Amino acid sequence: MTDTLANPLAARDHARGMEGTVTESMPILPPVAQDLPPEVAAADLQWEETIAAGGYATRRLSRGARLRLIDVKGDACASLLVFNAEMLAERLNVADTVKVQWNAYLGAGKLLLSDMGRVLLSILADDAGTHDTFCGTSNAATNAAKYGDGSNSGNYPSGRDRFLLGAAKHGLGRRDVHPCVTLFKGARIEADGTITPQIGPFAPGRSVVLRAEMDVIVVIANCPHVLDPREDWTVTPLRASAWRGAVTSDDDPVRTATPEGLRAFQNAEDYFRR
Repeated sequence: MTDTLANPLAARDHARGMEGTVTESMPILPPVAQDLPPEVAAADLQWEETIAAGGYATRRLSRGARLRLIDVKGDACASLLVFNAEMLAERLNVADTVKVQWNAYLGAGKLLLSDMGRVLLSILADDAGTHDTFCGTSNAATNAAKYGDGSNSGNYPSGRDRFLLGAAKHGLGRRDVHPCVTLFKGARIEADGTITPQIGPFAPGRSVVLRAEMDVIVVIANCPHVLDPREDWTVTPLRASAWRGAVTSDDDPVRTATPEGLRAFQNAEDYFRR
């Protein structure tokens, strides 16, 4: 095979012959999904990708778009960065997300807020219930200490280094990798202040559906939770799907659920009145 591929024409023919090959983790182009919600037209699908264990993905989503994440095999760990796509200096603020909503535990009806008081994403549906706003993601040092190797090109990549790769696709660098939220792996604070991680593995197929309340860029890293107690580096694929959707209406129950949330929506809506 090596001798054959040394010939550029043979290499070209081999490459073209791989068209249509499907692997477990890859983007689907054009996006095709077999299990869209019944109200969603196939023509509205914008993104369909399975993110590998240790992989990352990034996408720009327009206001109103829905993003569904599925924990395919029950052991995915989806850490998220979120940016205002028009003004990248505005990004997810986990502290304000927790403080403004008087709640550190994400679930259906909760919001992801920016550092400028606007809602970036809202959570429309959640059948997982194990998410984390406390711990952030792993880095090269934590992985080297735990697994013996934390290099980005090694067998045990970290969430932070995967974030760096995703952020770089939008001209962003190390200083732009801000504190993240993590979906599908949880952390709870006990009465004595200790952190109890909720790592699983869980039943396969759990999902979260988010709605973009602004034009946003999301960066997703699928690496083991930083407090995963297992000795082995363990994570399974994560599926991402996105489709066009209506902008949030004035009487939307997520928008009007709390005074604090309503103000965050109004701040976002004011941004679009420019």
